[in-house]
Amino acid sequence: MMILTDRQPHRVEVTVLGEFELADFKQFEAIFDEALTTEVPVDLYFDLRGMTGFTVDVAWEEIVFSRQHGKDFRRIAVVSEHRWEVWGVWLTKLSANAELRVFPDADAAREWLASELGS
Repeated sequence: MMILTDRQPHRVEVTVLGEFELADFKQFEAIFDEALTTEVPVDLYFDLRGMTGFTVDVAWEEIVFSRQHGKDFRRIAVVSEHRWEVWGVWLTKLSANAELRVFPDADAAREWLASELGS
């Protein structure tokens, strides 16, 4: 349906609302690639609380993206309340070298990402 994105210094934030579709993922990839031109590694904040599902092509694109950019992340914070989303996040960990944590709360996720950056 749609995603909301926000690029900050050393961080890309994504909030998914509705079904996560390939066009949404491509939008995220473009913002992330832009961040890589000036900042490596990049933190990622992914809020999945509003996600109702995802398309198969998104699942495949995420695998390809994670393998290609696994070393470009420092930390990945995922905000989720659903067990199946958490399971998918841990699959991502197999191809990403980043420290990855799942949070039920957005503030805790952002706090964790800000730590050690002097923020």
